[in-house]
Amino acid sequence: MASLTKNPNVNKWVEEMITLTKPDKVVWIDGSKEQLDELRAEACATGEMIKLNEEKLPGCLYHRTLPNDVARVEDRTFICSRRKEDAGPTNNWCDPKEMYAKLTPMYDGVMKGRTMYVIPYSMGPIGSPLAKVGVEVTDSIYVVLNMAIMTRMGTQAFKNLGDTSDDFVRGLHSKADVNPENRYIVQFPEDNTIWSINSAYGGNVLLGKKCFALRIASYQGKNEGWMAEHMLILGIQKPNGEIKYVTAAFPSACGKTNLAMLIPPETYTKKGYKVWTVGDDIAWLKPGEDGRLYAINPENGFFGVAPGTNENSNYNALASTKRNTIFTNVAINEDDMTVWWEKLDKNPPVHAIEWKGEHVNGPEYVAAGNKLAHPNSRFTAPAENCPCISSEFNNPKGVPITAMIFGGRRAKTAPLVYQSFNWQHGTFVGSIMASETTAAATGAVGVVRRDPMAMLPFCGYHMGDYWAHWLEMGKMLGDKAPKIFNVNWFRTDDEGNFIWPGFGDNMRVLDWILDRCEGVVDAVETPIGYEPKPEDINVEGLKDIDTETIRGLLTVDKDLWKEETKGIEEFYAKFGDKLPKELAGELKALEERLA
Repeated sequence: MASLTKNPNVNKWVEEMITLTKPDKVVWIDGSKEQLDELRAEACATGEMIKLNEEKLPGCLYHRTLPNDVARVEDRTFICSRRKEDAGPTNNWCDPKEMYAKLTPMYDGVMKGRTMYVIPYSMGPIGSPLAKVGVEVTDSIYVVLNMAIMTRMGTQAFKNLGDTSDDFVRGLHSKADVNPENRYIVQFPEDNTIWSINSAYGGNVLLGKKCFALRIASYQGKNEGWMAEHMLILGIQKPNGEIKYVTAAFPSACGKTNLAMLIPPETYTKKGYKVWTVGDDIAWLKPGEDGRLYAINPENGFFGVAPGTNENSNYNALASTKRNTIFTNVAINEDDMTVWWEKLDKNPPVHAIEWKGEHVNGPEYVAAGNKLAHPNSRFTAPAENCPCISSEFNNPKGVPITAMIFGGRRAKTAPLVYQSFNWQHGTFVGSIMASETTAAATGAVGVVRRDPMAMLPFCGYHMGDYWAHWLEMGKMLGDKAPKIFNVNWFRTDDEGNFIWPGFGDNMRVLDWILDRCEGVVDAVETPIGYEPKPEDINVEGLKDIDTETIRGLLTVDKDLWKEETKGIEEFYAKFGDKLPKELAGELKALEERLA
């Protein structure tokens, strides 16, 4: 099949990949409905995909991966920069020459008897100055159909590249024989290249996602003066119609998707407040002509965790899955060919196919302590399905960011919300982000896991250089930089129960954050940052929470924070002389304020 572009750089690279992998057939993906319908039909005919109930779930498909291939594999994920020191202590590194030498024989002839699909795609809206182009070659129809949801895919992607540019990300993927011993997900940042082999799970094979949109893009951003961040993008519309945009970064299991698709509490909706989703996972941020920071969501869909998603926990996310969605490793209800997962509702299907393909009695199977859906089972849903998708979703300029929010899961240490003193201090606040695990049964104290800016597994270069880039961006933006905040929805009482209700009520904290950005409320200075006056958090309509409860949620326990500084010091030591002196200075200043 003829190439879809005149660009010699693309064509030369694709030819090299064909020579290496030796497919029987090559299909260029133009992104047309006709072509995608054909591929869906083929995938269902071969059994790779299963068609779901056309009336209840129109256009939806089901896929299962092997039990050894159900999640991202961090120990098999490498950053192969030419110098080891450029990868830093938080990434697995291998010399690129050595890695190419190890993987090339694995790819040699790997697509014999198979079709190679050549997927051109744009991360970000077509025509956006913030967008970037990738080309992924793969032997998996599953990848093609997912990329069609997650990216702007097809011939149109080449519009952004043009006929001469070499600025595209080269992605080579083969499921090979899905052997976990030979599974590798490798980024070569200086070569703009990603190689993935022996996996068929979305997080390892949809190369536009974490591999490109964070690991490669964070490296590009450092070199080109922009930022690729593991952040949601959210618009908050006030009763007067004005919309302000914020980004937020959280480690996993901290309610990121729930915040991205938040439904405000009744007391707010009655007044006319609305929330709009621009992105649930990744933000690319670049200074605009007016000197402010603008963000786009490079993705075009949601790759969400299914278990726990239901009408109450995240109505908008569930609504997003109702058409043209691919479900991976959830359970099937055989009676009507719909899907089910834990916490979708309390009624597991009687005639169920669990995620590995076994036919079981759902209620009995669950009662015996088994899971019908894999805990990391997924849905890939088009963003346009989301009831609260922003009208600015495809704006090529992006949206201007007023505030950036960090957060983690802390039982006692972090207050409900605080604001950093300035951008430099905000970078420090992001760099010390952490969540803690609890082992209440044994009485063990929560283990604190640090995940700076929620980027620990996704930063494509040395984290010390990454923080230095944050500080540089702050200098570039000056007084137009977004204000930086930290939130913690997970403070507990002495019995271990969450005090703050979370979910839609997080709107009350966002409201204060915007008021601070607009300078309409004062704050109280504490050793860790500026906090709300308890009476400035709106508790109207909340059961069991009054201003006194808020006061408790805002306490800063100096002894706990003195302990915390020891943990930060220990964490910072990993980065040696790459730790920006500004962050070391912020830690010292915090210790002095606590003393």
